[in-house]
Amino acid sequence: MDLVRVAAALLLCFGVAGVVSEASDHRYKQGDPVPLYANKVGPFHNPSETYRFFDLPFCIPDHVTEKKEALGEVLNGDRLVGAPYKLDFRVDYDSELLCKKKLTKGDVAKFRDAVTKDYYFQMYYDDLPIWGFIGKVDKEGKDMSNDKYYLYRHIHFDILYNNDRVIEITVHTDPDSVADLTEDKDIEAEFLYSVKWKETTMPFEKRMEKYSQSSSLPHHLEIHWFSIINSCVTVLLLTGFLATILMRVLKNDFVKYADDEESAEDQEETGWKYIHGDVFRFPKNKSLLAASLGSGTQLFALTVFIFVLALVGVFYPYNRGALFTALVVIYALTSGIAGFTATSFFFQLEGTNWAPCRTTKFPREIPPLPWFRRTIPQMAMAGFLPFSAIYIELYYIFASVWGHRIYIIYGILFVVFIILLIVTAFVTVALTYFQLAAEDHEWWWRSFLCGGSTGLFVYGYCLYYYFTRSDMSGFMQTSFFFGYMACICYGFFLMLGTVGFRAALFFVRHIYRSIKCE
Repeated sequence: MDLVRVAAALLLCFGVAGVVSEASDHRYKQGDPVPLYANKVGPFHNPSETYRFFDLPFCIPDHVTEKKEALGEVLNGDRLVGAPYKLDFRVDYDSELLCKKKLTKGDVAKFRDAVTKDYYFQMYYDDLPIWGFIGKVDKEGKDMSNDKYYLYRHIHFDILYNNDRVIEITVHTDPDSVADLTEDKDIEAEFLYSVKWKETTMPFEKRMEKYSQSSSLPHHLEIHWFSIINSCVTVLLLTGFLATILMRVLKNDFVKYADDEESAEDQEETGWKYIHGDVFRFPKNKSLLAASLGSGTQLFALTVFIFVLALVGVFYPYNRGALFTALVVIYALTSGIAGFTATSFFFQLEGTNWAPCRTTKFPREIPPLPWFRRTIPQMAMAGFLPFSAIYIELYYIFASVWGHRIYIIYGILFVVFIILLIVTAFVTVALTYFQLAAEDHEWWWRSFLCGGSTGLFVYGYCLYYYFTRSDMSGFMQTSFFFGYMACICYGFFLMLGTVGFRAALFFVRHIYRSIKCE
């Protein structure tokens, strides 16, 4: 299948979904209304815990208009509604009254609870994201009973324009214009806003660059490149080990077995050749193995297509919902890959003409193995090296998915992904050889489990990130984080398990084709 054509088709389907405003060309005349949508509110430290903007008792317009959202926006949790502020193109406002509102005791309690949890709001103005906190807490010593809670009443919008287009918008609140929420009592509050327009020479095409600057600063790039160098060193050491040790051992094995065949025929075979009659015996639960390989192959194809779209620039900063739309659409389109792979592999296991060596009628008994050659220790060794090649990059991915950072360096991420695949394949092949050399012929599931064990290390990193690198808290956020990451790591396990198994299968077929066996 042509990846470029598929990428182009998907780009047309959802590449621009969720970013087209009511003024589709983003061009305005002076005085024209520019779309402003309020999206959501939520605690700053729990990014996944979000609520509708008007769940808090803000100034509500007479007619609340909801924006028709794309699939990706819905999956992303966006709740776009028309904001009550009037930000017409190149029209300044100074302390414009938004509304006068009487806040009841219940309203005050809602706002105070939100201010306590560092609630922020998110809006989109001409598809440019803006954020701001809704209030502040003044600490009065260590005694929390003396703290003062305030709600911001005055919002300032500073907007840059170039000719007939909006280039940039920033928002800040007036710290002196606040409503006191400390006491449980009804209060009268006036909500105000100001708008200031300024001209800029920045072109429209570069207006999204500022949202990616935090991810492309020099010291961040240095850390990313350090991650790449670390991963490359790991790959070089591993490939060097395989080239100098494993291949030399294999060469010696081939020479030894060739000499044995020319010598006495009754000489006892040892090592991996000894189990040639069992190494291709069908594994236990072969239908489950076939299904796992099918799902892993589908997820691998999904990842490749996502990288193609990312590298051609579809997932630029704040292209709302594009990634989620891509995941859903491509996952559905690649479902046939899972079915075909699982079915064809299962048929192979039921066939009789595909194994390089004929299997014996009864399996040989596996000799006792030391503890470090058992499944769990082998999985630990197999998962550590690939994880060490990616763990530096994991922090930036987690900070983007579960925080407020923006990840845009997809080229570096793609290089790390390739390195991960190479390391996983090489480690699985090495461990498979040592397993066969120990005359343990049950390599099928072992190679899959060893290849996918990196997913378990990634889930272990989730624990580290949650408790040491993030400020997330609460039952809902905790359960969502670990449940969501369990699904992702399981998919990671299936994908890398498939890579490891395919590499081991290729290796095993190659070495047993290279010897003469009855």
